[in-house]
Parts: sequence; structure tokens; C-alpha cells
Amino acid sequence: MPGFELFGDRERAETRDVLDSGVLMRYGFDAMRNGHWKALEMESLLATRMQVKHAQLLSSGTAALTVAMASCGIGAGDEVILPVFTFVASFEAVLAVGAVPVLVDIDDTLTLDPQSVRKAITDKTRVVMPVHMCGSMADLDALQTICEEYGLILLEDACQAIGGTYKGKPLGSIGDVGCFSFDYVKTVTCGEGGALITNDPEIYRRADHYSDHGHDHTGTDRGAEEHPFLGYNFRISELNAAVGLAQLRRIDEFLKIQEMNYSILKEGLQDIQGIEFRRIPEGGTQNYSFLNFFLADEEKARLAIRELAAAGVDSCFYWYDNNWHYHKKWDHLKQMKSLGHLGEEVLQGIKNWRKKDFSISDNWMSRTISCLVKLSWSREEVLQRSERMRLVLRNL
Repeated sequence: MPGFELFGDRERAETRDVLDSGVLMRYGFDAMRNGHWKALEMESLLATRMQVKHAQLLSSGTAALTVAMASCGIGAGDEVILPVFTFVASFEAVLAVGAVPVLVDIDDTLTLDPQSVRKAITDKTRVVMPVHMCGSMADLDALQTICEEYGLILLEDACQAIGGTYKGKPLGSIGDVGCFSFDYVKTVTCGEGGALITNDPEIYRRADHYSDHGHDHTGTDRGAEEHPFLGYNFRISELNAAVGLAQLRRIDEFLKIQEMNYSILKEGLQDIQGIEFRRIPEGGTQNYSFLNFFLADEEKARLAIRELAAAGVDSCFYWYDNNWHYHKKWDHLKQMKSLGHLGEEVLQGIKNWRKKDFSISDNWMSRTISCLVKLSWSREEVLQRSERMRLVLRNL
């Protein structure tokens, strides 16, 4: 998956342009930059690729989620529904705008379960945030229907799923707003970076201003710009954008390699009794960054992950025990270990859901093994890996 595996001359050329001009900031210094605007160029390319009207580059995927919620008017006391299987950045962004994260169950897609979403809606719910974990999507038709019925915002966290599609539309472009991460281990990387995309001109205008201290970016004199509202600093640098621009131009190359390697691995496991593959919603195409499958029970899954490691099959994850991605290990959230005072609505909201029964999700996650699909493998390496995985899992 990580785009850094294939760094080369194109990434070096783009960053050299920035270093030669000496302008590392995305705004201002027009005369010095020799016509190079890497962030603007990447935003234009991303919007075209994602079939949307607007894209805003940001400093990280976390920043993208935070700016997206602020740009949608989400704030103190508003409830945001998200899955128990995600990256901690999802709930961190919710807390950053003063809103309340409401965790709900996943299903066999390893993403938001629409029925659990419907049960969690209250009069304070404002956002439903499906997180397209490990390269694939939730049942987006069902979630869209729920959001339309209750007048909620659909915010796609597509940070791990760039390049995937649902019924012909790119992931991230289906909701009111979508977010991507371009950190060092994503399919497309800026080193550090992120983006939001939208067709809503007002969400875009707010994101553009909010992410740069409220600057309205009118005219060519940065010092004379107005501040229509408060903002913060979530800017990306030109150097990071230069790396991402080169990588985004290569996305089809990356996706083709991922699909090929994924297909070889899956084919090797296809006929092994006791293995069930993650469900991809009808009409969905994942980005093939992870091969995800279920074993019969938790005991088998734990044994499998140990045996795969012993056989030299690296980069296989057992998310059920993971500190960053599954609710079981989020004690810092459950115990509300904040450096600053959290609002009463947030405190009460966390108290309410931390007692919830997530046994449905535990059933899926305790049986799940997730194998990273690398870009740098040779065909011989993929075939060897496939054979090792096949031997280990058949012997279980």
C-alpha cells in the first residue's frame, strides 16, 4: 500500500522545483515561486480524479476531518456517529470541534452497520461518519437513506481508501464531504498531508478560510486579506504537496499493482475451509490495499496470526488487540484523559457509550486477520507469500 515504496525521479523533480524557488509555503510570495503552485495543482488534479467541484489540501487526514466538521457547522454538543473500528484520528477530530463521538457497531464489511446507526440517532445527532477501513466501504446507499430521512450530514472518512469506488463513484465523493489522508503509509503520500473534497461551494469556502486562520484569500496582498470568521492553521506546505502531486499522478499505477498482488493472495486462500472474506457491498470496488478475512473463531485467528509471523509472513494485523484502531484499547478516551477540560456534554456522552455492549463488533474483529498489500513486492515475492499463507492456514 504505501506509496513511498515506489518513490523515484518524479517525486524528486517536483520537490526540486520547490527547493529551487525557496518558497515552501502554499500562500503568498508570488514573485519568488517561478509560477509553481504545487498545492493548487494537486487540488485541481484531486478534484478531477474524484469527480467533484472542490478539493482543499490540508496538513493531515486528522486536519481534514476536523476542518470538514467545522466547515459543516459542527460544534459543541453535536453528536457524530462513527464506528468502533477506525483510527483514533476519527474521534480526535470530533473532540477537537467540541462535538460528541458516538461509537456504534460494525458489520461484516468491517465498517458502519446501518442498523446500529439508526438506533444511535438522537435529537443531537448531526453527522454520520462511515470510515472506509482497509480500503473498502460501508453500505453507502443505506447510510445515505438514513441521512436523508433525518436531515444528517454524511461525512466519508476515506483516509484509507483512496482509489476505491461505489457504484461508479469515487469513495469520498458520495457524501456531503469526504476526507483523505496522505500520511507516510498511505497509497498516495505527501509525507504528511490530507484533503477534503466536496461539491458544496459553501463547505469549500469555509474549509479554505478556516484552515488558514480565517484568511479569505481575496486579492494578491496577504496582509490585506479579511477574516470573515475564526480559523486555525491546518495548512499543507508546498514541499509536502509537491510529493503528493507526483504520487497522485501515479495512482492508477499503484492501484493496478495493488489489485494484482491482492488477487494472487486471495486466490491462494480461496478454497481453504473455514476462511470467509470480508463483504464488499454490491457495486463497490475496494482499492485492494488490504486482504481481510475471518477465521472460525477468536482462538483460530490468534493461532493464525502467530503461525503466519513464524512463517515469515509479515504485515498481517490482528486489529482486535490494536491500540490505535479498535475501541477495546482506547482507555485514554474512555477514561477521558484530556490535558484540558472537556465540556459537560462530551463527558456525559462518553460515559453513556463506554458502557455499551459491542459484542457484535467483537465477534467480527476477534476473527479478522488483515494483510497489507505492498506495492514493492516482485511477482515472485507475492507468489511465495501466497504459498506460505496457504500452507499456514490450511494446517490450522
